[in-house]
Amino acid sequence: MDIFNDFSIGLFAMQLVILLLLLFLLAKFAWKPIMDALTEREEGIQNALDAAEDAKVEMQNLTASNDKLLKDARAERETMLKEAREMKDKMISEAKEEAQTQANAMIAQAQSAIEGEKKAAMAELKSHVAGLSVEIAEKVVRQELSNKDKQLELVESMLGEATLN
Repeated sequence: MDIFNDFSIGLFAMQLVILLLLLFLLAKFAWKPIMDALTEREEGIQNALDAAEDAKVEMQNLTASNDKLLKDARAERETMLKEAREMKDKMISEAKEEAQTQANAMIAQAQSAIEGEKKAAMAELKSHVAGLSVEIAEKVVRQELSNKDKQLELVESMLGEATLN
């Protein structure tokens, strides 16, 4: 089958006219809407890409903002915990100081009471010893003075002990 043997100029011309007519009709009615649709689609894709890039930047900003807020919250929490620890330590030290002061006051009061009781006991003991001493002396003096010889002997011994200036 030889292409050149079956070639017809009329058929070729007709096909050429139909092709040119088809190209003219396509250029007149179809190319412009197709090109507009492609341009519109390209713009839509570009807008979507721009929006995605903006969303990415916004997401990074939000992430940075969230990280900053989280860091600030942690710092504030640490500050609050530190203040709470300081308040607890202060309250404990104040309670210890107050307890020590009260204990010292109670000890001083107890020592004062003990000292007072001791003085009272000593005074009572002295009074009792003085009373016993007087009773013993009285009994000794009675016994000594009941006998005249002993009385004279006592007077002489006292005179011997006493020195005259």
